[in-house]
Amino acid sequence: MTSFATPLQLGPLLLKNRVIMSSLTRDRNRVPGPLQVEYYTQRTGAGLILTEGTLIEPQAGIFSDEQVVGWKKIVDSVHAHNGHIFLQLWHVGRVAHPLLQDGRPNVAPSAIAAKG
Repeated sequence: MTSFATPLQLGPLLLKNRVIMSSLTRDRNRVPGPLQVEYYTQRTGAGLILTEGTLIEPQAGIFSDEQVVGWKKIVDSVHAHNGHIFLQLWHVGRVAHPLLQDGRPNVAPSAIAAKG
């Protein structure tokens, strides 16, 4: 039987163990800040970290230069502690909440409005 503490080759990545931290939502201001850097850095003991759903739109995402800079700080800190991190890309499409769209129309593969 293989132990969780055993390294794992995952494609080109060698994970230090078989523990994978599942994604949790931690964003408060649409742009990752110092609390998120600390949060993910504290979890670098896991073999792999999966981030929260990160939109490819302005709200809580990786859309603007400011958001990219915020995520780079997280990635750099995780890597500095010999950790691995995957960014979970997320697009809510036609079910995006209209109050979070800043006046922009929802973008989706279908023009059919969501019910509810």
